[in-house]
Amino acid sequence: MEGDRFRVLGLSTSPRKGGNTDLMLDSALEGAREAGAAVEKIHTPSLDINPCRACNACFKTGRCVQQDDMQELYPKLLSYEGIILAAPIFSRGLAAQAKIVIDRLNCIWARRSVLHEQAVGEEIRQKRRGLWLSAAGSPRSDIFEPAVPTVRYFFAMLEVKDWDSVTFSHVDEKGAIKAVVGSLELCRKAGAHLVTGPELPGKGLPG
Repeated sequence: MEGDRFRVLGLSTSPRKGGNTDLMLDSALEGAREAGAAVEKIHTPSLDINPCRACNACFKTGRCVQQDDMQELYPKLLSYEGIILAAPIFSRGLAAQAKIVIDRLNCIWARRSVLHEQAVGEEIRQKRRGLWLSAAGSPRSDIFEPAVPTVRYFFAMLEVKDWDSVTFSHVDEKGAIKAVVGSLELCRKAGAHLVTGPELPGKGLPG
């Protein structure tokens, strides 16, 4: 945390470091940094994160009982103004490494919907903005559509109402995104827009 600067948390959920969504995230964070934000990148597959156990203990406390690395992520997910989810498409859905993080946000849902408590501070809530970055090997024009409800739910649980996306299909091999003309520059601009732009126009629909 750096004073009053807009803070952006980037979650790289691909198991491939230096892969396509990882490179897209690097470009977006570069754009956010250039726009004046303080940025942090976390490669979630490198963390010790267990699946949700559906034990419903969080219905009583609003907190997850599992003591793993998600405990370090929760405060950041609830306090940063900008959240970037870099999550690729595997088997026509979000990669499991992304989904495991989203499933573990059930305690945030419980805090709000079961216990009727605020999870995100009012001042932060008004500033929150999000961005979904994704790549898929399939050339199908509709390849991202099955993942949209899950991404929408991710942002809704974190009370990020204003979010957009940058997606590229038909990029499969590691680093193939670099050969897509203008792709990383578009991600860089999206990262800057997250910090300085007016209301995000896409409302989370894949581009």
